Amino acid sequence: MRRSFPWWLLLVAFILVPIAEIYVLIKVGQVIGVWWTVLLLIADSAFGSWLIRHQGSRAWRALRVALAEGRMPARELADGILIVIGGTLMISPGFVTDVFGMVLILPFTRPLGRRFLARALARRLGPLGVQSWNVRRPEPPSDVVQGDVVEPGDPG
Repeated sequence: MRRSFPWWLLLVAFILVPIAEIYVLIKVGQVIGVWWTVLLLIADSAFGSWLIRHQGSRAWRALRVALAEGRMPARELADGILIVIGGTLMISPGFVTDVFGMVLILPFTRPLGRRFLARALARRLGPLGVQSWNVRRPEPPSDVVQGDVVEPGDPG
């Protein structure tokens, strides 16, 4: 059974979010002034760029460690996805999207985004869901003997 695309999500993304951003920008501009608001938006985007670089490199290192240990890097991949989405939100101008972007990027709030992402993926993937991400490498069958190949004439 195929689920239909949530069209209300597009309504929120392309109509309600820009309206909220404009409203917040006007209110902030009225309180601190236009130039301070512009300066705050520029500083916020610069901070977002730094945060993406810092957290992105940490997520990349964690992904490499998980792969080197031979385990499925589900958490590390989810963190990478959340950092990319959060970074996109932080670099775009506006304070509302910056708040959501920061929640997705910061390591102590990222578990909230990870739970939301896991639930969304579980709904989209069906009965297998995210449960299949916890699979480790299969053990070899019991009739397989582990060993080394030794060529004739090799010392040892």
